Amino acid sequence: MIKKEQVCCFTGHRKLRDISAAEQKLAAAIEHLADEGVRYFGCGGALGFDTLAALAVIEARKHRPKLKLILVLPCRAQDKHWSEEEKRVYRSVLERADKVVCTAEDYYDGCMQKRNRHLVDGSGWCLCWLETPGGGTSYTVNCAREKGLKILNLAE
Repeated sequence: MIKKEQVCCFTGHRKLRDISAAEQKLAAAIEHLADEGVRYFGCGGALGFDTLAALAVIEARKHRPKLKLILVLPCRAQDKHWSEEEKRVYRSVLERADKVVCTAEDYYDGCMQKRNRHLVDGSGWCLCWLETPGGGTSYTVNCAREKGLKILNLAE
């Protein structure tokens, strides 16, 4: 049985001011969490921080093969309006995920929040990139705080 302390969810902004800093901090944070016993990383598969986080877990698995990437998607056609390059990267992440969960078949108002709550509900940790209040990242971090998750904000 998986314990929540072994699970970390990601949440962050779609647009980041400093992608290089986010990549470096993600790599270090994943190593730290793995040392703390985290083995499962839940990611919403969105553009921006989610994509960087998923790629960082995939990279970390090269020397920590017990780490698992779980994609929790809001709907099957999440990438419908993305560019071809964004879709290419997304498909690459999907192919390398250990598990993919869709919280809804089709898009509807509120499906992103349902996905975010699913990520939080199964986790003991929340690794985030929260620069500004408001929006989905802030909503998810507040949910994580209310549920008592350990929160690491890499944007601080």
